[in-house]
Amino acid sequence: MNVEQVYKDANALLDGHFLLASGNHSSRYLQSAKVMEYPKKASLLTDALADMIKSAGIEVDTICSPALGGVLTGYELARSLDVRSIFVEKDGKGGMVLRRGFEITEGEKVIICEDIITTGGSALKAAKAIEALGAEVVAFASLANRGFCKRVNGNDIAKDECSLPQNTPLFALDDFTFEMYAPEDCPLCKEGKSEAIKPGSKS
Repeated sequence: MNVEQVYKDANALLDGHFLLASGNHSSRYLQSAKVMEYPKKASLLTDALADMIKSAGIEVDTICSPALGGVLTGYELARSLDVRSIFVEKDGKGGMVLRRGFEITEGEKVIICEDIITTGGSALKAAKAIEALGAEVVAFASLANRGFCKRVNGNDIAKDECSLPQNTPLFALDDFTFEMYAPEDCPLCKEGKSEAIKPGSKS
């Protein structure tokens, strides 16, 4: 599967001047919500991701996603694996919490699923929230890996910015490595032709 072409066909691989969640700037951005707009197309991606997880012999009871970005991907991956889907939400204190009547049993095997893994910060917060309830995080998964963390069968090595534990596998369909810049070093800012925007925050 040519994952980059899937993103391009869905107008989900954007070019411009973007402000990332990390505060850095980039000229390219993955908008996975556009890829997930059509359930049949989404299922092709998560079925492929599920096949990778099954081939690695990972046993899983539940998929857990950090809201909001990972919820659709997590739900579809749970369908592909025929397991339960839950999600955690921000707790207002910098962490995440399980709400809405969701429960975790002691020793439950969970995969943390995001649409995109950049440094893995949100995924790690989700993992900590459910591990505190007795879950065992057996893997991380995403449609796309931004190249900071090493994925199973990927060519990139884990960089210092990666927050994910090195002893827990990360499954992703492909690596997308884009240049990122601190605001003071951003060449797009220096050109003065555009202002960095948060994708999805404006219509």
